[in-house]
Amino acid sequence: MAAGSGVLIYATGHEGRGIGLMNKLRAYLEQQRGADTVDANHLLGLPADARDYGDAADVVRALGIRSVRLLTNNPAKAAGLRQHGISIEEVVRLRTVAHRRNADYLATKVARMGHVGGGDMHEPSTGTFVDPTALIGDVQPTARRPAVVVKLAQSLDGRIATHTGDSQWISSEPERVMSHALRAACDAVVVGAGTVVRDDPRLTVRAVAGASPTRVVLDSRLRAPVTSHMFNDEGSTLVLTTDASGPEKRTALRSLGVAVEILPTDDGRIDIDAGLARLRELGMAVVLVEGGATLVTTLLRACVVDRLIVSTAPILLGSGVDAVGDLGIQSVGNGLRLQNRVVTQVGDDVVVAGDLVAQG
Repeated sequence: MAAGSGVLIYATGHEGRGIGLMNKLRAYLEQQRGADTVDANHLLGLPADARDYGDAADVVRALGIRSVRLLTNNPAKAAGLRQHGISIEEVVRLRTVAHRRNADYLATKVARMGHVGGGDMHEPSTGTFVDPTALIGDVQPTARRPAVVVKLAQSLDGRIATHTGDSQWISSEPERVMSHALRAACDAVVVGAGTVVRDDPRLTVRAVAGASPTRVVLDSRLRAPVTSHMFNDEGSTLVLTTDASGPEKRTALRSLGVAVEILPTDDGRIDIDAGLARLRELGMAVVLVEGGATLVTTLLRACVVDRLIVSTAPILLGSGVDAVGDLGIQSVGNGLRLQNRVVTQVGDDVVVAGDLVAQG
């Protein structure tokens, strides 16, 4: 880069006097007890932010750079660099989807430290804002499994595909953008083998600014082709299978960089409890299940779904693939109902989200 040319930089500054590694640890522990990032520092007798950005300014000057475009959501960074003699041509926002792990942190930065955002709600083409963390709700993992959020996109008559298997696209484009935002807010997106075979999805985050979660495929016999998109791109993929799968197929997947783990079986299928327990062991707190109908039905029957998000498109398909199979419910009074509901319109679709509770 030629000296004096405009560059885009991300300035971290330095921590300032008195804020070292041990104080960072103490502040973290205070946050674990319920304090936000500002109060945690104040409780320790520390300022909310002691950075002065002098080191960053020194580096810029040492490189012979005369002006910069600054990538930040923190106006104090721009002010700090200018105070140290750096000319800033433009401040560029960092736009991303808030993950539920950092949503409160980012909100505190905005409310109490003057930041201009960063954990943005995504904006479909209708101009309607939808916060993915609001749709996911306050679900919490347990010691034995992550919180499970099931997301469905269906027609008015409850179909996720026609009788020929066609499902592209039941939902509107803004609703699909919302789905990407939901992925970015979770630790993993989970599907069954049938979804990979039928739709060959990527399950990455592309329509919004955010990180792609780990993709998890439940495939007891490794039916999904090794040529599937999920196994041949730069995303992270984990396949949970059983010892009924062929060792040659496992080797082929692992050679592609796909993680493959063998789990116990339940009536010839992957034991759901064992699968969820393994995801929790891997550090996953919230997982998003995107299908298909067999997997969703299995999870509902096992009573391990914490939150349900259903997008309903204004279209009738008649006979086709049901969104949910038989749950063994004999009376309406024993049906599953949603509490703590969120209802909104995204594009042409009506989205209903809520916590699942059993009745009766």
